[in-house]
Amino acid sequence: QVHLVESGGGSVQAGGSLTLSCAANGYTSRSHCMGWFRQAPGGEREGVATINLEGTTNYADSVKGRFTISKDNAKNTLYLQMNSLKPEDTAMYYCAAAGPSHNSGSWCTANRYRILEVRGQGTLVTVSS
Repeated sequence: QVHLVESGGGSVQAGGSLTLSCAANGYTSRSHCMGWFRQAPGGEREGVATINLEGTTNYADSVKGRFTISKDNAKNTLYLQMNSLKPEDTAMYYCAAAGPSHNSGSWCTANRYRILEVRGQGTLVTVSS
């Protein structure tokens, strides 16, 4: 069963914007932590942003002030609004969620994205200079 499905990736010039969406199959209203992480070509994975059940958000320093994470429980969708994109933002972006074994979201920060065990297949974002 596919739990998380990302969309919205594409190619954009530096300074442009993209909005990623994640069809989350009910996770937005019951997961204590959801987020986005990314992996650049040949690079390591990096936590980008998280949002807990109460809506508290957290961002990596590299995207703070440019990216916004949000969710719509009625639409069961997680979003990542990305503005002022830079070539170094080029990466595969993954949606992720904490499963039902987690009963709180106090730990929900971007640098703890590895704890989010439910993951999508990713959507590619390419930013050209």
